[in-house]
Amino acid sequence: MYEQTELFPKEKSAALMPSSTSWNLWHGCKKCSPGCWHCYVYRRDAEFGRDSSIVRRTKAFRKPVQKYRTGPHKGEYKYPAGSVFLTCFTSDFFIEEADEWRPEAWEIMRERSDCSFYMITKRPERILQSLPADWGAGYPNVEICCTCENQRMADKRLPVFLELPLPNKSIIHEPMLEKINIRPYLEKYGAHINSVSCGGESGPDARICDYGWVLDSHMQCVEYGVPFSFHQTGARLRRGTKIYEIPREHQHEQAHKTHLDYNGVTLPAWDYLTE
Repeated sequence: MYEQTELFPKEKSAALMPSSTSWNLWHGCKKCSPGCWHCYVYRRDAEFGRDSSIVRRTKAFRKPVQKYRTGPHKGEYKYPAGSVFLTCFTSDFFIEEADEWRPEAWEIMRERSDCSFYMITKRPERILQSLPADWGAGYPNVEICCTCENQRMADKRLPVFLELPLPNKSIIHEPMLEKINIRPYLEKYGAHINSVSCGGESGPDARICDYGWVLDSHMQCVEYGVPFSFHQTGARLRRGTKIYEIPREHQHEQAHKTHLDYNGVTLPAWDYLTE
């Protein structure tokens, strides 16, 4: 039996990361693991009769380098220096079907070296072959995050991901489907991991996320000095013997109120489908 109530007490919400915007340069993906079962992209596309398994380039492809054509800011970028682009959140940046477009995407990120680009992937095994020729030690304005929803995916993806030549790398458990032990990876690679973040699953068929799993991940990060963020509860969060149903608009806020963020690291309250 689900209980509709506020899980944590009210307080004034902290400010979120400023100047962040989505950049969905291609759309569509192929489900590849349990975390994909209730994919929000498939759910939203189904409302419009679209096939989410078809990967297509979008009209927003060149969004970061768009400039004003008229007016007092003519010739200037529409998105100023310091903007954060949440990259390819309706697909996977490293999906095979986008290989022909990816070189141009890297060129855009190179041109906008004054901005930051944050992307999440379930395909770390394709990263190395997909990096640009001039990558070297990496583009300092690009952060790549590997998502691991359960122990099996963590043990499959992280040994590959954490060995890659990436200057900015992070880990996310979302949707978090079980307790996940990443201590061996934090012990070996902790100094090179920007952050670990946890989040539950959203949507009408959301699977339960247990607060104890999140708390355990928080403690692992504290143990190894790696920044941690609990960025959203998901639609169904279990705490003790109770399961709380949390509306979408309160999931980020309620996660923040747990005060589990460590080292001042917080992630933006992403709107995945703003394009």
